[in-house]
Amino acid sequence: MSTSTTLPSGADVVQELPWRWRVQGSIFLIGGLGFMFDAWDVTLNGYLIPLLSKEWALDAGGAAWVGTSNLIGMAVGAFAWGSIADVIGRKKAFTLTLLIFSIFTVLGAASPDIVWFCAFRFIAGFGLGGCIPVDYALVGEFTPRKHRGRVLTAMDAWWPIGATLCGVVSAVLIATTGNWRTLMLVMVVPALLVVWVRLAVPESPLYLVRAGRPAEASAVIESLVRRTGATVGPWRLPEPSEAPKLSMGRIGAQLSELWRFNWRITAVAWSLFLTILLVYYGALTWMPSILVSTGFGETKAFMATAGMTAVGLLGVVLAALLVERVGRKWILAITGPLSALSLVIFALVLDVPAAAQLWLLVFGLVIQVAIPVLYTYVSELYPTHLRGTGFGWASTISRVGAGLVPLIFGSLLWPVLGLPLTFALTGALVLVAVVGMAIAAPETKGTRLD
Repeated sequence: MSTSTTLPSGADVVQELPWRWRVQGSIFLIGGLGFMFDAWDVTLNGYLIPLLSKEWALDAGGAAWVGTSNLIGMAVGAFAWGSIADVIGRKKAFTLTLLIFSIFTVLGAASPDIVWFCAFRFIAGFGLGGCIPVDYALVGEFTPRKHRGRVLTAMDAWWPIGATLCGVVSAVLIATTGNWRTLMLVMVVPALLVVWVRLAVPESPLYLVRAGRPAEASAVIESLVRRTGATVGPWRLPEPSEAPKLSMGRIGAQLSELWRFNWRITAVAWSLFLTILLVYYGALTWMPSILVSTGFGETKAFMATAGMTAVGLLGVVLAALLVERVGRKWILAITGPLSALSLVIFALVLDVPAAAQLWLLVFGLVIQVAIPVLYTYVSELYPTHLRGTGFGWASTISRVGAGLVPLIFGSLLWPVLGLPLTFALTGALVLVAVVGMAIAAPETKGTRLD
């Protein structure tokens, strides 16, 4: 065997570097800001539903499209940008996602009616839908292996921050201006600033190797070694391969490759994303309306929902502390069904405001232990050339389910079954998914990314 083939690879070097806040930490912070805007935008749907229903005299079915158009756009964006990122690179992809989101959010704020509003929200969602899969792929590929579980789990701390900011800002703006359009415009300036900041983030060396750009990959790796102050011996890069081309045929081929790679893993990833995030998005989208319908004023309902998301920050901290000790599968097996159960109890005590708010906080805590661990777990199940695509398609499935939630929940399940049975039904789906995970998918704690 030749000496060159026994040397550690560039990917091994990146994954064994020491953690430095000024190096990998800056990428974590910048990537997390995109995550924050994703949370803000999704959460905003719940606050817009009661406001637009009043302004445009929408019934439950019409109001449901406020959330559905945006979430379906995110679903399309999640699979499209995951695949695009695997072809054009993480850096270009995650800059374009926020740029598209910003432009069409401004247009959405100027909408004259519900049709134009939904069209612009769909396109804005398409842009923002790529943030999570692209950011997770990029941050995961720069993070040292022994820190990866905690760092990827901590990425989700940006979600409750964004969701809580949305709730607090929405409550303040509605109380002071009474204008829903300002709720949308307030997001755009910081989003554009993040686009500018992201230009300083280097491209993933794992992607550059895969794309047949070894000189650029070597330069990035050498810069990382130098900036972290690590002592590294000789290492190698694989032989350059032909750079992949972007086409619909390639996107379809990547989807097919996900199932050929391991159909059990892909089935588990999709089912976990669909069911756990169905519970969360369903609660997030309709919670302000649920609370308003039981007698809460708009500002009080908005602040109660903001409390539900704010306590999630503690959940993310718990997830980061537990993920490398307990493992991904055990945490998901416990917190997924428990989050749905807490919503069932919330619905049963809804006529007792103090008890209802308590169980709303319990839900916000538990679900935000589950979600960051879910993101970490699925991002580790696939090899580098499928990581963005694998995560993106799993995210797409969850967003499609979430996009249908406003229609199914608001016009069928809630009116017919009532809240307790509706939440119990979603909890049963989560239980089926975690049983499938226990049987068919491996534990990824401490594994090495290829």
